[in-house]
Formats: sequence, C-alpha cells, structure tokens
Amino acid sequence: MTKHIGILTSGGDCPGLNAAIRGVAKACAGIYDMEVIGFRDGFKGLMQDRTVKLDASLVSGILTDGGTILGTSREKPHKMNIGGKICDMTDAIVDVYHKHHLDALVCLGGGGTQKNSLRLKQKGLNVITLPKTIDNDVFGTDITFGFDTALGIATEAVDRLHSTATSHHRVIVVELMGHRAGWLALGAGIAGGADVILIPEIPYKVEVVAKAILSRAKRGKRFSIVAVAEGAMDIKQAKQIKKLTDQKEKAKKKSQERTEISEELAQFHKEHLDHTVNLTRQLEQMTRIESRLTILGHLQRGGTPSAADRVLATRLGTACADFIEAGTFGCMVAARGSGVVALPLEEVAGQKNLVPLDHTWIKAARSVGTCLGD
Repeated sequence: MTKHIGILTSGGDCPGLNAAIRGVAKACAGIYDMEVIGFRDGFKGLMQDRTVKLDASLVSGILTDGGTILGTSREKPHKMNIGGKICDMTDAIVDVYHKHHLDALVCLGGGGTQKNSLRLKQKGLNVITLPKTIDNDVFGTDITFGFDTALGIATEAVDRLHSTATSHHRVIVVELMGHRAGWLALGAGIAGGADVILIPEIPYKVEVVAKAILSRAKRGKRFSIVAVAEGAMDIKQAKQIKKLTDQKEKAKKKSQERTEISEELAQFHKEHLDHTVNLTRQLEQMTRIESRLTILGHLQRGGTPSAADRVLATRLGTACADFIEAGTFGCMVAARGSGVVALPLEEVAGQKNLVPLDHTWIKAARSVGTCLGD
C-alpha cells in the first residue's frame, strides 16, 4: 500500500531548506514510491489544510534556491493566533493529518520546531524532524543545515568591514545572529580576524573590551573589529538572567509566580535587542576612538546555500526517507560524523547546543590574541 507523507517548514527561514525538501521528496517518491504533499507556511498551513503536491516537477531545480518553496511561520500548534486570540489548534492539526491519511509528518525546523513536533508525537502522530537553523543551536546533531552558509556570509561581512575600519581609524562593532548561542559570531570572528569576539556563553566586561582596543591603538593598530553575538551579555546582565531563570525553574508550573517571571524575562530580552547600540556608544566614550555599528540581521539568512549545506540537507533528507520506510518515527534525523542517527525527540526538545567553554574554537581564538571580553 502506498504511503502518504506530509512535509512542512517551521520557524525562521535559512539556506538549505529547499535542498532538504527536495531530498525528502525525491527519495520518498523515487525510491519508495510514496506520495508526498507539502503544507504551506508551517504549522498554521497544516492547521488550515493548505497543501501542494510535491511531485518531481515542483522539486526540480530548487536545490540551489535559498529560503523555502513551502513558506514558513513561527506559529505553534498549541498557541496559534486565530482572529486575534491565542488558541490551541492541536486537535485541528491532528484532524488534517488523518484527513490526508498521512503515514508520517516531516517537520523541518530549529529548537522550537522540535518541541512542537514532540507535542504532535504525544498526540499519536508519526513525526520525524530535520535540524535547520543558522544558529547551529539544535541539540544532538553535529551541525544544522543553514549554518555553514550563514557563517560564510558573516565572515565575508567582517572581511569587508576591515577596509573601511582601517581607512577611518575606527572601531567597527558588527552584530551577528545566533539567538542565544555564540557559534556564528565565534566562527565568523575567528575566520574574519575580529579583534574582539563577544558571545552569550562568556559574559563580558566592557572595561576589558575597551582596554583591548586601547592596547591595539598603542601598538599602532589603526582599527579594531568587534564581533558581537545578538545574545551576548555583560556580567551584570548574565547574573540577572541566571537569577530569573533559576527562580522560574523553582516556581510551580502554571503558577502566577512563574507567569510573572516569564514576563520579566520577555521584557529583559526585548530591552536587550539594542544592546550593541549601547555597547558601541560605551566603547566610543571609553576609548575616545570613533566607533560605528553594523547589524547584519536577516542578510545572514538569505542567498544561495553553500555546497556544504546542500550536501548536508540532501544527506539528512534522504536518510529521513529511509527512516520513514523503516517505520522509525518520533525522532530527529541528526548528523553524526559521516552518518546519521535517529534521536528521540524527548532527548532533543527543550535542549540547546551552546558553545562549550573548552571548545577548540575558543582555545584557538585566545591563542591568536583575540579578546573574548572576560
């Protein structure tokens, strides 16, 4: 009997999504004679039953395209905006799944998608996920597709900033994405020769950063490049976050106290959005050197996927088809060395892949004299 497979992409877009869609669809249809449909715009499109048939003609030629032909959204099954109200639409999603007689639902996404997919698994659906994000923060996989391309884009940006920084004797602060993980800033900072790299895993002291810049100036260096992850924090901010996080963990679930702490955390992160603006201003005041800020933003998400991301996405996508045929569900297809493993969603959901403090990249950065702010 022919198996029916559904695919969706959820969360932020990134290069390699189309390559993964292509890998899943071509392997499912070409090797195992399965029928594959895509759902538009993530879990919301699944709930609304907006589909497209992923036949050979539709997935042909998309390997090199950035973004996702299916569209994406950050809507969650249990917290969906319906007419201005937040509603739990999980049961509606289950109904659509059964309406199409699906044998499996493939969800391509980051950390949030892993949690949402686990909720659908707990509702009895056959779910399997693929790890994507430019942040490289999905737990349990060696690397996520989208990261390599973003790393290349970010590195090129740092390279380009060197010439203008040198010409004007400036401090250039460049903010990179990465959510609350430092992989992108650390990698691009090392590859681009940044003089200072600030990541969430290592709380910084602005005085230490200013001292490093002044030390370079005294040695006759005409500029400094400061690569900053969007989630980077100074020591005071890091202590504040740890305190709130610890309080939230101790508070009872669904309690008023937990809700209030969550709101306080949300407010902190909202106010933290412009931290690189404040950091740039502080550095200019402390060093007396003209300082400028560049925020790369969504530039890092776009463009043609790198060869490495195309290979990784294709490898994970075709392995996903193999797992479906074998009846292996409720898992994430994780990259491990040159192979793949089916990692149970319970082991992935709610976890983060952060930069270990003893990671070789950190050691390498310190060894070449890069200031990490601590």
